[in-house]
Amino acid sequence: MTKTVAIWSAAFALSAIAAIATAQHRFRYHDETKTRPLNLVAATVDPGASTSEISETRKAIRVSANGIPDHLVGRFPNRGNPHSISAQNVSLKVPANPKPKGTVTPLELGWNFGVSLNGVVFDPLAAEFWHGDPRSGWSYNALGGAIALGLDENHAHVQPNGKYHYHGIPTGFIELLDYSSDRHSPLIGFAADGFPIYTMTGVVNGKVTEMTSSYRLKSGNRPGGRAPDGKYDGTFNEDFAYIPGLGTLDECNGAFTTSPEYPEGTYAYFLTEEYPVIPRCFAGSPDKSFRFGRR
Repeated sequence: MTKTVAIWSAAFALSAIAAIATAQHRFRYHDETKTRPLNLVAATVDPGASTSEISETRKAIRVSANGIPDHLVGRFPNRGNPHSISAQNVSLKVPANPKPKGTVTPLELGWNFGVSLNGVVFDPLAAEFWHGDPRSGWSYNALGGAIALGLDENHAHVQPNGKYHYHGIPTGFIELLDYSSDRHSPLIGFAADGFPIYTMTGVVNGKVTEMTSSYRLKSGNRPGGRAPDGKYDGTFNEDFAYIPGLGTLDECNGAFTTSPEYPEGTYAYFLTEEYPVIPRCFAGSPDKSFRFGRR
């Protein structure tokens, strides 16, 4: 290729809840309030043939793939995830020249945040809620460990339809791309709004820089009562708050960077080791091809 912000906001919560209620989903009941170790499943299984094709025109970048990763995965089904990986019809489109809107668009449940170059999507939100109620205002952090989701060492697992998807940093994939912390991250994918996705390191003002989240845990304890109690410890997405300027990244885990693909610089998203890991909002307008929930 030649050219190659955010706890859920109130607006997001209302729109997501409405969509969920309309779809009449049933959610598992949970009352867990403490984080636990993730106990990632060892990635020792060859998932089969991976196909991914990326094409670019003046207006759009298109990704066509079968959704099978090109790296080893964990064994599925497993104790935390009863589903098997199966090929998907991945057909996604993003603008080739994305523009920021000036206001952020929260990532909603039922949307993929982006897609990796190997055709596996980034889908960080989990349909797991306090007392199984999406109206509770408390959504479980998929990487918080309170609920066993059967994630493998790529921080990924499988949906009921066989879709393998990343909830965090795709370890096996970035190893294939020869990621190194002493240089700019390789391009790993595109967000639904068209901006590139990198991981952990960028170049800012000419220097290789560790790209860090501007979120931190809230202090004190959750309200209790009809809400969960206990210390804000990362069990829930709502345990975190965005603090402008705390890290190098904005509320959408984005920043301006210069890279081999964009030598003149671009706004880009970065996966981080700390929450939110995968961004939870868009600086631009996400393409509807990334929506997989009720349409």
